[in-house]
Amino acid sequence: MNTLESVRSGYVVVGVDTHKHIHVAAVLDTVGGILATLTIPTKTGGFKKLEAWAGGFGKVIAFGIEGTGSYGATLTSFLRRHGHKVVEAGRPDRRARRQNGKSDTLDAENAARSVLAGFATAIPKTADNTVEMIRQLKIVHDSAVTDRSASMISMKAMLVHADDSLRRETSRMSPTKLARHLAALRPRRLETPADSLRHSLRSLVRRWQYLDAEIKELRGSIEKLIHVTAPQLLEQFGIGIDTAAEILIVAGDNPERIRSEAAFAKLAGISPIPTGSGMTSGRHRINRGGHRQLNAAIYRTVIVRMQFHEPTIAYVARRTAEGKSKRDIIRCLKRYVIREVYHLIKMNPRTGEIAT
Repeated sequence: MNTLESVRSGYVVVGVDTHKHIHVAAVLDTVGGILATLTIPTKTGGFKKLEAWAGGFGKVIAFGIEGTGSYGATLTSFLRRHGHKVVEAGRPDRRARRQNGKSDTLDAENAARSVLAGFATAIPKTADNTVEMIRQLKIVHDSAVTDRSASMISMKAMLVHADDSLRRETSRMSPTKLARHLAALRPRRLETPADSLRHSLRSLVRRWQYLDAEIKELRGSIEKLIHVTAPQLLEQFGIGIDTAAEILIVAGDNPERIRSEAAFAKLAGISPIPTGSGMTSGRHRINRGGHRQLNAAIYRTVIVRMQFHEPTIAYVARRTAEGKSKRDIIRCLKRYVIREVYHLIKMNPRTGEIAT
């Protein structure tokens, strides 16, 4: 008898294509292929329905979910709490998508197949502790920094149209001094463009001061959380609050999911990519992928150390004497720093032990 039931293994993988309001799931038997699909709403009742539905086809090996850090975050958290293994499925291969087309069902099937084939192996961040708190605060902090900069740019642009005395008084002032000076302006009645300019500048400076106070408050909150989570990061030369926050956000609340220092370097886009073939075996190129914010944070740390850190200054001098370019030296130093950071984020701040 050659029926679907006769070729089932009893072990299944579930792929989920996530959206804002609905999720589409496909269940894949390890032997029998795709068995069924299901569409659920993005709420707890829908998650319970998905779990019960998947369990009806056999033992669930893993759930492969697209967008575990965005639309799939709540489903990922639900499944984790109920003891299921969750894997970040990632986007389908573009070449396969062009050949086979695109739909929510196909994306769910591709997610399940990528988990079963071993292509999708990344363990998502748990997002359930202090690092998630840091991430949320930093989003608000960074947007406030952007808005504060925009306010200062607008102030300086409007000052171009001010009278000679005001332009002379505010020339070469730092942003903080400029804000204080403009805050002391006393707007007049709205009768001339000069009057409206004073009103506009006063409004902009109030906005700048509010955002500046908000940024300082958020920065203080982020610093407190970093001291709770990984104070050892802030003890390292060249690693400040912003850099430490970026490192922790990428590592997540479960840094043990990053299995090696080489994997963390690849995650940061700092590991070289092999490009050798035939007679050119052994060649590598720069990794243009990875988390660009983390890559930039490590770069800033390296630049600070090259200027003020004596061991790094000595290293740069030695490598320069060997004929290395500044660009190559920076790449080497970034690799050293990411190795150092990897062991720091895996360290328990209370015991000093490295998590494995």
